[in-house]
Amino acid sequence: MDDERTPETHGPLSGLRVVEICNTIAGPACARLLADFGADVTKIEPLEGDGVRQMGKHFQDVSLYAATILRNKKSVALDLKSPEGSRLAFELIRHADILVENNRPGVMERLGLGFDRLSEANPGLVMVRISGYGQTGPYAQRPGYGAICEAFGGVRHMTGDPDRPPARVALATTDYLTAVYAALGAVMAIHERTGSGKGQVVDVALYETAFSQMESYVPAYEKTGFVPARVGPNLPTMAPNSLYPTSEGGWILIAANSNAIFARLVALMDQPELLADARFASIQARGRPDNMRALDAIIAAWTSTLDAQSLEARLREAEVPTSRVYTIADIYEDPHFAARDMLVSVPHPALGHTTQVGVVPKLSRTPGSIRHTGHDIGADTCEVLSRLGVTRQEIDDLVAKRVAGSA
Repeated sequence: MDDERTPETHGPLSGLRVVEICNTIAGPACARLLADFGADVTKIEPLEGDGVRQMGKHFQDVSLYAATILRNKKSVALDLKSPEGSRLAFELIRHADILVENNRPGVMERLGLGFDRLSEANPGLVMVRISGYGQTGPYAQRPGYGAICEAFGGVRHMTGDPDRPPARVALATTDYLTAVYAALGAVMAIHERTGSGKGQVVDVALYETAFSQMESYVPAYEKTGFVPARVGPNLPTMAPNSLYPTSEGGWILIAANSNAIFARLVALMDQPELLADARFASIQARGRPDNMRALDAIIAAWTSTLDAQSLEARLREAEVPTSRVYTIADIYEDPHFAARDMLVSVPHPALGHTTQVGVVPKLSRTPGSIRHTGHDIGADTCEVLSRLGVTRQEIDDLVAKRVAGSA
């Protein structure tokens, strides 16, 4: 392969070559972050495709999730269990800056794609390894999805209402936070490489991502024995900060955390006596469980007499932090999401276009971009293998033997 850098577009990561050997969410989301900011990402997936293509909603038999989480990437379909497929993957990685993989520890080694072998051929390679429990430790071989690792990391115990079993957030929050940690680790390792010339392994565990959200409770347990529990919609030790009902059956979140904001809320409610009530006279007093429940009941009685939109408008005018609980339909109607390019129309060869979540974060001088939607399985096999010097006849033979797939 020609080592000359030919980046697809501008971006702070333009010029970096990334190979992705990942499935489902955390790994593909990590590589998508890198791709959004200009990295040249080649995704190697099995001939039947990444399982993420079967997840989420489909429209006209098109995976809408794959259109976005696989965007800005090339797709190469290879059977890595075959010697020829493994050899081709090795050649791609030999010319890469970053490899992102999220297989169970040991799988890449069995495929002949372990870090020791890869780094001999490519000493500057940064290998990002995402797994449930990390590459070492007694639980390293356990299979682990984000949900499993939320339970293990203490997060699931904290999620939901106190009078009900632990709930789950209806989103892959741990997977996406892991993707951010992994992308940050990759960029840090690349930055360090500019001085040392050497690559390294970035070991990212889903359970550690989940556990990192428990930061405030770790020293508290060691010093006081405090075991936190589910608190529902409330912010522990801080009130009022909760969901409150509205007259039409909706919900609004009000966060009057400081004394000044609480005073503005009380003035809006026209209940000045609350400021003189010892239970609510300070942040610490309002944060006591009994006082919190009493204050929430008073506020709920007031909010339930007003509809969500007018209540939200009045709270904003009084400079009390608030928001209605948005549905995806509300988001599509809100001008702020459009103004910040968080709902982006991306051309699609079969559907005309799909609307996708915009690029995060926003960089003022070298912003990220969405260059194309997620490609079909193996859509770029011929192009990418040709860059390795594989002839068209050889590619056709690989496809015929089901070593490779081409859309």
